[in-house]
Amino acid sequence: MYFSVLGPLTVHSAAGEPVRVPEAKIRLLLAALLVRAGRTVSSDRLVDDVWGARTPRHPAGALQTKVSRLRRALELGEPGAGKLVESRAPGYLLRTGPADVDSGRFADTTAAAYATEDPRTRAELLTKALALWQGEPFAGLGEAAFLRPAAESLQEQRLAALEALAEARLELGEHHVLAGELGGPVARHPLRERLRAVHIRALYRAGRQSEALAAWADLRKLLAEELGADPSPELAALHRAILEHDEELAAAPVARRGAAAPPVPPTDLTGRAEAVSAVGELLAVHRLVTLTGPGGVGKTRLAEAVSGRTAGICPDGVRVVALAGPAAVAEQLSAALGIREEGTAGLEDALRSRRILLLLDNCEHVIDSAAEVVRRILAAAPGVRVLATSREPIGLAGEAVWTVPPLSQADAERLFARRASAAVPGFAVTEENAEAVAEICRRLDRLPLALELAATRVRALGVRELSARLDDRFRLLAGGRRGGPARHRTLRAVIDWSWELLADDERTVLRRLSVFAGGCTLDAAETVCGGRPDVLDPLIRLVDRSLVTVADGPRYRLPESVAAYARERLAEAGESEDLGQRHHTYFADLAERAADRLHGPEQRRGLVCLDRESADLRAALDWAVRRGDADGAARVSLASAWYWFLRGRLGEARRSLADTLRITGDDRPGPRARLALWHRGFALLAGETGKRPESGYEDGDGDRADDGRAVWFLGHALLRAGEDLARSETLVDRALAGLRAGGDRWGTAAALSTRAAQALLRGDLAGTRASADSAHALFEEEGDAWGLLQTSYPLAALAAITGDHARAAALHERGFRLAEELELPADAADRLTGLGRVALLDGDFPRAEELHRRAAALAAEHGYAAGEIHAEIGLALGARRAGDPERAEALLHKTLTWHQEVEFGPGPALLLAELGFLAEQRGDAPAALSFHRRGLAIARGGGDPRAVALAQEGLAGAHALAGRPVRAARLLGAAARARTRAGAPLPPAERGDVDRVTARVLAALGREAFTEAAR
Repeated sequence: MYFSVLGPLTVHSAAGEPVRVPEAKIRLLLAALLVRAGRTVSSDRLVDDVWGARTPRHPAGALQTKVSRLRRALELGEPGAGKLVESRAPGYLLRTGPADVDSGRFADTTAAAYATEDPRTRAELLTKALALWQGEPFAGLGEAAFLRPAAESLQEQRLAALEALAEARLELGEHHVLAGELGGPVARHPLRERLRAVHIRALYRAGRQSEALAAWADLRKLLAEELGADPSPELAALHRAILEHDEELAAAPVARRGAAAPPVPPTDLTGRAEAVSAVGELLAVHRLVTLTGPGGVGKTRLAEAVSGRTAGICPDGVRVVALAGPAAVAEQLSAALGIREEGTAGLEDALRSRRILLLLDNCEHVIDSAAEVVRRILAAAPGVRVLATSREPIGLAGEAVWTVPPLSQADAERLFARRASAAVPGFAVTEENAEAVAEICRRLDRLPLALELAATRVRALGVRELSARLDDRFRLLAGGRRGGPARHRTLRAVIDWSWELLADDERTVLRRLSVFAGGCTLDAAETVCGGRPDVLDPLIRLVDRSLVTVADGPRYRLPESVAAYARERLAEAGESEDLGQRHHTYFADLAERAADRLHGPEQRRGLVCLDRESADLRAALDWAVRRGDADGAARVSLASAWYWFLRGRLGEARRSLADTLRITGDDRPGPRARLALWHRGFALLAGETGKRPESGYEDGDGDRADDGRAVWFLGHALLRAGEDLARSETLVDRALAGLRAGGDRWGTAAALSTRAAQALLRGDLAGTRASADSAHALFEEEGDAWGLLQTSYPLAALAAITGDHARAAALHERGFRLAEELELPADAADRLTGLGRVALLDGDFPRAEELHRRAAALAAEHGYAAGEIHAEIGLALGARRAGDPERAEALLHKTLTWHQEVEFGPGPALLLAELGFLAEQRGDAPAALSFHRRGLAIARGGGDPRAVALAQEGLAGAHALAGRPVRAARLLGAAARARTRAGAPLPPAERGDVDRVTARVLAALGREAFTEAAR
């Protein structure tokens, strides 16, 4: 599959056939994924990109629909291509490589052109790259704001390639042609000094000196008027050379004879095309550019690649000076440049008239000396530019600092695969090993050096074993790389080098930061690592030295390899136990504070806080469990339980609670009982239905349980899992009494909301309304979004039952929005199912089908079995009403089997009624009677009068079919009375079966006999 964005957005199959991507929003979605190809794009970002300010009512569902259609379009174009669009939290990813997108091919081809010294080869490559362009990038996609930066960047790359091609052609002696050709581009881009310089040179060499001088004067005027600036020193020097008829202007080569060539790396550069362009642009503007970043991130290789593109601004070439050892920086520079004079003064004199690029590699260990030498050289030699690599900025005025990031995940995997295939001919990433390769790249922080070291181990270990052994990374990645400096031969040596350059306070803070598992805030760092005056300054310096990364918040994090190294140093210092205790105390306190915010108006903020700190909460819990600290483990587990539920982290909850239970003895009956209640509830929600708890754990409903919320939670889980309605009711009633007695308003509301759902299943509409209204009012007062989400469901169901479909839909839609805001996919699936039922009542079968399908997919994606079944029941209802009895019957039997396996109360009554109606419609009276009789028995056992009435209506149809119209009429009358008493008359949209049966009975008996029998 090949994607084109350098012009109108188009897609072609591998065979070159065009692939139709219909609908503007699907094309926008594809564009949004393409501009970030190889990276996961959050669902929120995609919604913003595709819809802008006109956000759809159900953004997540709308996006999912567009993604499905995009996959279908790609699949139609090429079998298997639909899988290119992957679901990956928190959104979606388009799996493509540079060769799959014309912009990627353009970047790779131009990078190869910039790396070659031969002007003819460079011109050929640039011509090939520019031939990929078919118009404005992303043409035809309107004014989508998210595309502007990408389009502008591509246009900039195109112009840079045009300028480089012009320079190459000038070197080849094509000045006569260029003098005319460049007039148009100059008119369109009059302020591009590089383009102007080529044009002016071409005019001069073509014998058009007056035009060259006029072009220079025009540029100077424009710069002054538009930017308030003067021409660059390079253009000013070109102007003087023209006036003086400098002989060198007539020479074809741009670089002077004897210019130092840039270094030629032994391997290709992977994943840095954009970085090469960005740093090259910086170097064209700034005379000092410093590449910073952690050891092994590829600063030197990037600098070498950039240096190969500087012939236009540094015609005297490039000198690489790898600063090493104790010798003074000035001495090392003099030796590299062949300057006999000693000291900086000699350097200044030697470089004063040179236009050269100095590539100063590895400045961090001589940073002060390097800064002083660079300062004096730049002041004395205006034609010199410096590209430095260092683990911290040099710190001079006018310095442009560019932090080299780790590779993207896709580029890291590509680099690892290339290096592994060099070590093991025939190696390739396949479906079987792709996950292990991805894990290796993630755990090695996507650092090129670490990946190259790891690739040498593939021959001996294979990728799966290599991935499994990364906990021992420093021994695993020792050796295997010769020819480079000693500090780059092993992973440990890379970090040793940085460690040795640190001051004592920096080492202290660095090793203590290793106790954090997921990064930390400044407050956490100061509290755990030693206090404000001892932490802040060293932390800032560690950020400058690229050993600590900082993100928005701010939040501080150690790369995984640095963290592993620092933990070793922490153990050597004998501080592991003390820091572990400090870390546990901090996060146990944080968990308890945040847990209080999860009930009420601060719910969303509490969730965000715990999301951010979840890795460290797990680490704090694990630390307490390893040391047998039952009280410490219980603090974290009980404080985290509601967070785990809201976030759907059922496996983590079960594992953590089980670990805590294991070390909590019977001498702590209260905490043990609460832990057991939560554990059993999570086990049910995770699908452990029909089983008793694991041996040794409390069942959770004994008299020792003194926490009403935990008792309620188990009852709620039993209901949610479709496990045991009667036991759920017993537990919730017991919890409700205790919660009311204790004055727990939130707990009371939670228990009432569950009681409302239970009453709805029993057909107790009055009880449903009383409990739901009370719970809703309490949750409104508490400002609890989750609670309002729960009460909206039974209230919506009541509205649907009483015929107020608009209110039912509004309540379900509000519930769906709340579920999305709180990121509760199971609840969102239930609300989609509710909306699907309303659509059925409105007779909108296509919409009902779409909603139920979305609900089933969402429930299945998140392992919510009961929700998937509820959605499939809706699909079955819709299929029968839309005239597809075979599909309806298959779905009904599937869902009936599930209900029978979990033995969930009255659930099967509706399914048996539907199967009975199907049998009756196909003329099978015995089967219809059997289904409806079974359904009637279950309905009577559950006590739901509406379910009883439905079974009676079904039996009426079966008896009418069997030739017993009087009995059928009596059953219809009984059903009507039951619905009237329940206050829930049959909705018009659901009268089809009753009307059909009634018509048959009337035809057999006549109106008078029918009325008498029904009475």
